[in-house]
Amino acid sequence: MAGGLFALLDDVAALARMAAASIDDVGAAAGRATTKAAGVVVDDTAVTPQYVHGVTADRELPMIRKITVGSLRNKLLIILPVALVLSQFLPGLLTPILMVGGSYLCFEGAEKVWGRLRGHDHHDHPVAEDGPDAERTMVASAIRTDLILSAEIMVIALNEVADQAFLARLAILVVVAVVITIAVYGVVAIIVKLDDVGLSLAQRSSSVAQKVGRGLVVGTPRLLSVISVVGVAAMLWVGGHIVLNGLDELGWHPLYDLVHHAEEAVHHGVQGWLVNTALSAAFGLLLGLLLIPVVNVVSPLVGRVRRRFFGNS
Repeated sequence: MAGGLFALLDDVAALARMAAASIDDVGAAAGRATTKAAGVVVDDTAVTPQYVHGVTADRELPMIRKITVGSLRNKLLIILPVALVLSQFLPGLLTPILMVGGSYLCFEGAEKVWGRLRGHDHHDHPVAEDGPDAERTMVASAIRTDLILSAEIMVIALNEVADQAFLARLAILVVVAVVITIAVYGVVAIIVKLDDVGLSLAQRSSSVAQKVGRGLVVGTPRLLSVISVVGVAAMLWVGGHIVLNGLDELGWHPLYDLVHHAEEAVHHGVQGWLVNTALSAAFGLLLGLLLIPVVNVVSPLVGRVRRRFFGNS
Protein backbone atom coordinates (compact mmCIF):
# COMPACT_ATOMS: atom_id res chain seq x y z
CA MET A 1 0.00 0.00 0.00
CA ALA A 2 2.77 2.41 0.97
CA GLY A 3 4.74 1.44 -2.13
CA GLY A 4 1.72 2.18 -4.30
CA LEU A 5 1.25 5.56 -2.63
CA PHE A 6 4.91 6.50 -3.18
CA ALA A 7 4.67 5.36 -6.80
CA LEU A 8 1.60 7.57 -7.23
CA LEU A 9 3.43 10.51 -5.67
CA ASP A 10 6.37 9.91 -8.02
CA ASP A 11 3.97 9.98 -10.98
CA VAL A 12 2.40 13.22 -9.75
CA ALA A 13 5.85 14.78 -9.31
CA ALA A 14 6.84 13.69 -12.83
CA LEU A 15 3.66 15.18 -14.26
CA ALA A 16 4.30 18.40 -12.34
CA ARG A 17 7.84 18.58 -13.77
CA MET A 18 6.49 18.00 -17.28
CA ALA A 19 3.85 20.70 -16.77
CA ALA A 20 6.48 23.13 -15.49
CA ALA A 21 8.71 22.39 -18.49
CA SER A 22 5.75 22.91 -20.81
CA ILE A 23 4.98 26.24 -19.16
CA ASP A 24 8.61 27.25 -19.56
CA ASP A 25 8.49 26.26 -23.24
CA VAL A 26 5.30 28.24 -23.78
CA GLY A 27 6.80 31.26 -22.02
CA ALA A 28 10.00 31.10 -24.09
CA ALA A 29 8.09 30.69 -27.36
CA ALA A 30 5.72 33.51 -26.41
CA GLY A 31 8.74 35.72 -25.71
CA ARG A 32 10.21 34.98 -29.14
CA ALA A 33 6.89 35.59 -30.86
CA THR A 34 6.38 38.88 -28.99
CA THR A 35 9.86 40.05 -29.99
CA LYS A 36 9.10 39.29 -33.64
CA ALA A 37 5.97 41.45 -33.46
CA ALA A 38 7.70 44.29 -31.59
CA GLY A 39 7.59 46.69 -34.55
CA VAL A 40 3.81 46.51 -34.85
CA VAL A 41 3.47 46.71 -31.05
CA VAL A 42 5.31 50.04 -31.09
CA ASP A 43 3.01 51.27 -33.84
CA ASP A 44 -0.06 50.16 -31.87
CA THR A 45 1.23 52.14 -28.89
CA ALA A 46 1.78 55.21 -31.05
CA VAL A 47 -1.62 55.04 -32.75
CA THR A 48 -3.87 54.74 -29.69
CA PRO A 49 -3.27 58.02 -27.74
CA GLN A 50 -4.81 60.10 -30.54
CA TYR A 51 -8.19 58.52 -29.77
CA VAL A 52 -8.34 60.08 -26.31
CA HIS A 53 -7.34 63.56 -27.47
CA GLY A 54 -9.81 66.23 -26.36
CA VAL A 55 -11.25 64.00 -23.62
CA THR A 56 -11.64 65.35 -20.10
CA ALA A 57 -9.10 63.97 -17.62
CA ASP A 58 -11.69 61.89 -15.76
CA ARG A 59 -12.68 60.07 -18.99
CA GLU A 60 -9.17 59.22 -20.26
CA LEU A 61 -8.59 56.05 -18.24
CA PRO A 62 -12.19 54.76 -18.64
CA MET A 63 -11.83 55.14 -22.42
CA ILE A 64 -8.47 53.37 -22.41
CA ARG A 65 -10.01 50.61 -20.28
CA LYS A 66 -12.80 50.15 -22.85
CA ILE A 67 -10.28 50.07 -25.70
CA THR A 68 -8.16 47.55 -23.75
CA VAL A 69 -11.15 45.26 -23.26
CA GLY A 70 -12.01 45.65 -26.95
CA SER A 71 -8.41 44.82 -27.89
CA LEU A 72 -8.44 41.64 -25.79
CA ARG A 73 -11.78 40.71 -27.35
CA ASN A 74 -10.31 41.32 -30.80
CA LYS A 75 -7.32 39.08 -30.12
CA LEU A 76 -8.89 36.26 -28.11
CA LEU A 77 -12.42 35.97 -29.51
CA ILE A 78 -11.98 37.04 -33.15
CA ILE A 79 -8.40 36.93 -34.41
CA LEU A 80 -7.10 33.91 -32.49
CA PRO A 81 -9.86 31.44 -33.48
CA VAL A 82 -9.91 32.67 -37.09
CA ALA A 83 -6.12 32.61 -37.43
CA LEU A 84 -5.81 29.11 -35.94
CA VAL A 85 -8.61 27.68 -38.09
CA LEU A 86 -7.35 29.32 -41.28
CA SER A 87 -3.73 28.35 -40.62
CA GLN A 88 -4.89 24.78 -40.06
CA PHE A 89 -7.29 24.41 -43.00
CA LEU A 90 -7.17 27.46 -45.33
CA PRO A 91 -3.76 29.15 -44.89
CA GLY A 92 -4.08 30.83 -48.30
CA LEU A 93 -6.85 33.12 -46.98
CA LEU A 94 -4.70 34.72 -44.27
CA THR A 95 -2.85 36.99 -46.72
CA PRO A 96 -5.94 38.44 -48.49
CA ILE A 97 -7.67 39.05 -45.15
CA LEU A 98 -4.59 40.85 -43.82
CA MET A 99 -4.45 42.92 -47.04
CA VAL A 100 -8.04 44.08 -46.52
CA GLY A 101 -7.12 45.14 -42.99
CA GLY A 102 -3.96 46.85 -44.23
CA SER A 103 -6.00 48.76 -46.81
CA TYR A 104 -8.30 49.96 -44.03
CA LEU A 105 -5.29 51.26 -42.10
CA CYS A 106 -4.12 53.10 -45.22
CA PHE A 107 -7.58 54.63 -45.59
CA GLU A 108 -7.68 55.72 -41.93
CA GLY A 109 -4.23 57.29 -42.10
CA ALA A 110 -4.83 59.00 -45.46
CA GLU A 111 -8.17 60.36 -44.26
CA LYS A 112 -6.44 62.00 -41.28
CA VAL A 113 -3.73 63.47 -43.54
CA TRP A 114 -6.34 64.73 -46.01
CA GLY A 115 -8.39 66.23 -43.18
CA ARG A 116 -5.38 68.13 -41.86
CA LEU A 117 -4.48 69.40 -45.34
CA ARG A 118 -8.04 70.69 -45.74
CA GLY A 119 -8.01 72.27 -42.30
CA HIS A 120 -10.58 69.87 -40.82
CA ASP A 121 -8.34 68.29 -38.23
CA HIS A 122 -10.47 66.41 -35.68
CA HIS A 123 -8.05 67.54 -32.96
CA ASP A 124 -9.45 71.05 -33.24
CA HIS A 125 -12.78 69.86 -31.86
CA PRO A 126 -12.50 68.18 -28.46
CA VAL A 127 -14.52 65.01 -27.94
CA ALA A 128 -15.65 66.38 -24.56
CA GLU A 129 -17.83 68.94 -26.34
CA ASP A 130 -19.86 66.24 -28.10
CA GLY A 131 -20.61 64.05 -25.10
CA PRO A 132 -21.05 60.28 -24.73
CA ASP A 133 -21.95 59.61 -28.39
CA ALA A 134 -18.64 61.05 -29.60
CA GLU A 135 -16.79 59.08 -26.93
CA ARG A 136 -18.44 55.84 -28.04
CA THR A 137 -17.57 56.63 -31.65
CA MET A 138 -13.93 57.26 -30.77
CA VAL A 139 -13.70 54.05 -28.73
CA ALA A 140 -15.29 52.05 -31.57
CA SER A 141 -12.86 53.61 -34.06
CA ALA A 142 -9.89 52.79 -31.83
CA ILE A 143 -11.05 49.18 -31.46
CA ARG A 144 -11.48 48.83 -35.25
CA THR A 145 -7.95 50.13 -35.82
CA ASP A 146 -6.67 47.85 -33.06
CA LEU A 147 -8.30 44.90 -34.82
CA ILE A 148 -6.03 45.38 -37.85
CA LEU A 149 -2.87 45.99 -35.83
CA SER A 150 -3.70 43.07 -33.52
CA ALA A 151 -4.27 40.80 -36.52
CA GLU A 152 -0.83 41.67 -37.84
CA ILE A 153 0.71 41.04 -34.40
CA MET A 154 -1.06 37.70 -33.97
CA VAL A 155 -0.24 36.46 -37.49
CA ILE A 156 3.44 37.38 -37.01
CA ALA A 157 3.38 35.48 -33.70
CA LEU A 158 1.56 32.55 -35.32
CA ASN A 159 4.18 32.27 -38.06
CA GLU A 160 6.88 32.22 -35.41
CA VAL A 161 5.33 29.19 -33.64
CA ALA A 162 3.94 27.40 -36.71
CA ASP A 163 6.04 24.30 -35.89
CA GLN A 164 4.37 23.84 -32.51
CA ALA A 165 1.49 21.45 -31.82
CA PHE A 166 -2.03 22.94 -32.01
CA LEU A 167 -2.57 23.21 -28.23
CA ALA A 168 0.91 24.67 -27.72
CA ARG A 169 0.22 27.26 -30.44
CA LEU A 170 -3.07 28.12 -28.73
CA ALA A 171 -1.42 28.59 -25.32
CA ILE A 172 1.46 30.65 -26.76
CA LEU A 173 -0.84 32.96 -28.69
CA VAL A 174 -3.07 33.50 -25.65
CA VAL A 175 0.01 34.53 -23.64
CA VAL A 176 1.17 36.82 -26.47
CA ALA A 177 -2.29 38.42 -26.75
CA VAL A 178 -2.60 39.15 -23.02
CA VAL A 179 1.00 40.33 -22.50
CA ILE A 180 1.04 42.61 -25.54
CA THR A 181 -2.36 44.12 -24.76
CA ILE A 182 -1.44 44.88 -21.15
CA ALA A 183 1.94 46.30 -22.22
CA VAL A 184 0.54 48.50 -25.01
CA TYR A 185 -2.37 49.98 -23.11
CA GLY A 186 -0.41 50.24 -19.88
CA VAL A 187 2.10 52.46 -21.70
CA VAL A 188 -0.74 54.40 -23.35
CA ALA A 189 -2.36 55.02 -19.94
CA ILE A 190 0.96 56.30 -18.58
CA ILE A 191 1.45 58.61 -21.56
CA VAL A 192 -1.98 60.23 -21.37
CA LYS A 193 -1.73 60.75 -17.60
CA LEU A 194 1.76 62.30 -17.63
CA ASP A 195 0.31 65.80 -17.34
CA ASP A 196 -1.67 64.80 -14.24
CA VAL A 197 1.49 63.31 -12.73
CA GLY A 198 3.30 66.54 -13.57
CA LEU A 199 0.58 68.64 -11.92
CA SER A 200 0.82 66.54 -8.77
CA LEU A 201 4.62 66.87 -8.68
CA ALA A 202 4.42 70.63 -9.28
CA GLN A 203 2.42 70.97 -6.06
CA ARG A 204 5.06 69.21 -3.92
CA SER A 205 7.31 71.14 -1.57
CA SER A 206 10.50 69.82 -3.21
CA SER A 207 11.97 72.22 -5.76
CA VAL A 208 13.24 69.29 -7.84
CA ALA A 209 9.77 67.70 -7.92
CA GLN A 210 8.24 71.06 -8.87
CA LYS A 211 10.70 71.50 -11.71
CA VAL A 212 10.07 67.99 -13.05
CA GLY A 213 6.32 68.48 -12.64
CA ARG A 214 6.28 71.76 -14.57
CA GLY A 215 8.36 70.11 -17.28
CA LEU A 216 5.82 67.27 -17.58
CA VAL A 217 2.86 69.68 -17.66
CA VAL A 218 4.47 71.74 -20.43
CA GLY A 219 5.94 68.79 -22.33
CA THR A 220 3.05 66.32 -22.33
CA PRO A 221 0.85 68.17 -24.88
CA ARG A 222 3.86 68.41 -27.19
CA LEU A 223 4.60 64.72 -26.68
CA LEU A 224 0.97 63.83 -27.50
CA SER A 225 1.14 65.98 -30.65
CA VAL A 226 4.29 64.15 -31.76
CA ILE A 227 2.73 60.77 -30.93
CA SER A 228 -0.35 61.75 -32.95
CA VAL A 229 1.81 62.38 -36.02
CA VAL A 230 3.77 59.18 -35.40
CA GLY A 231 0.48 57.29 -35.04
CA VAL A 232 -0.79 58.44 -38.44
CA ALA A 233 2.59 57.61 -40.00
CA ALA A 234 2.44 54.19 -38.32
CA MET A 235 -0.99 53.50 -39.83
CA LEU A 236 0.33 54.32 -43.30
CA TRP A 237 3.56 52.38 -42.85
CA VAL A 238 2.01 49.22 -41.36
CA GLY A 239 -0.92 49.30 -43.80
CA GLY A 240 1.32 49.88 -46.81
CA HIS A 241 3.76 47.21 -45.63
CA ILE A 242 0.96 44.65 -45.19
CA VAL A 243 -0.43 45.30 -48.69
CA LEU A 244 3.00 45.30 -50.35
CA ASN A 245 3.95 42.00 -48.68
CA GLY A 246 0.55 40.56 -49.58
CA LEU A 247 0.90 41.50 -53.25
CA ASP A 248 4.32 39.84 -53.31
CA GLU A 249 3.00 36.66 -51.66
CA LEU A 250 0.12 36.53 -54.15
CA GLY A 251 2.56 36.65 -57.05
CA TRP A 252 2.61 40.33 -58.08
CA HIS A 253 6.16 41.43 -57.31
CA PRO A 254 7.01 44.83 -58.96
CA LEU A 255 6.10 47.16 -56.07
CA TYR A 256 7.62 44.94 -53.40
CA ASP A 257 10.77 44.51 -55.49
CA LEU A 258 11.01 48.29 -55.96
CA VAL A 259 10.95 48.85 -52.19
CA HIS A 260 13.30 45.92 -51.56
CA HIS A 261 15.86 47.12 -54.13
CA ALA A 262 15.73 50.67 -52.73
CA GLU A 263 16.36 49.25 -49.25
CA GLU A 264 19.33 47.20 -50.51
CA ALA A 265 20.76 50.24 -52.32
CA VAL A 266 21.47 51.95 -48.98
CA HIS A 267 22.50 48.66 -47.34
CA HIS A 268 20.72 46.96 -44.48
CA GLY A 269 20.44 48.30 -40.97
CA VAL A 270 18.80 51.48 -39.78
CA GLN A 271 19.13 53.29 -43.11
CA GLY A 272 17.62 50.39 -45.03
CA TRP A 273 14.78 50.16 -42.52
CA LEU A 274 14.10 53.89 -42.86
CA VAL A 275 13.96 53.64 -46.66
CA ASN A 276 11.62 50.64 -46.47
CA THR A 277 9.43 52.43 -43.92
CA ALA A 278 9.26 55.68 -45.91
CA LEU A 279 8.39 53.93 -49.19
CA SER A 280 5.82 51.67 -47.50
CA ALA A 281 4.22 54.73 -45.86
CA ALA A 282 4.22 56.62 -49.20
CA PHE A 283 2.52 53.65 -50.87
CA GLY A 284 0.06 53.44 -47.96
CA LEU A 285 -0.77 57.15 -48.31
CA LEU A 286 -1.33 56.83 -52.06
CA LEU A 287 -3.52 53.75 -51.63
CA GLY A 288 -5.46 55.43 -48.81
CA LEU A 289 -6.08 58.58 -50.87
CA LEU A 290 -7.40 56.41 -53.71
CA LEU A 291 -9.71 54.62 -51.26
CA ILE A 292 -11.21 57.80 -49.76
CA PRO A 293 -13.60 58.55 -52.68
CA VAL A 294 -14.45 54.84 -52.97
CA VAL A 295 -15.39 54.62 -49.29
CA ASN A 296 -17.32 57.93 -49.51
CA VAL A 297 -19.43 56.44 -52.32
CA VAL A 298 -19.85 52.93 -50.89
CA SER A 299 -20.44 53.85 -47.23
CA PRO A 300 -23.77 55.72 -47.79
CA LEU A 301 -25.00 52.85 -49.99
CA VAL A 302 -24.17 50.31 -47.28
CA GLY A 303 -25.92 52.54 -44.72
CA ARG A 304 -29.08 52.73 -46.83
CA VAL A 305 -29.13 48.95 -47.35
CA ARG A 306 -28.62 48.36 -43.62
CA ARG A 307 -31.42 50.76 -42.68
CA ARG A 308 -33.76 49.23 -45.25
CA PHE A 309 -33.29 45.64 -44.08
CA PHE A 310 -32.41 46.09 -40.40
CA GLY A 311 -33.97 49.43 -39.50
CA ASN A 312 -32.17 52.05 -37.40
CA SER A 313 -30.94 49.61 -34.75
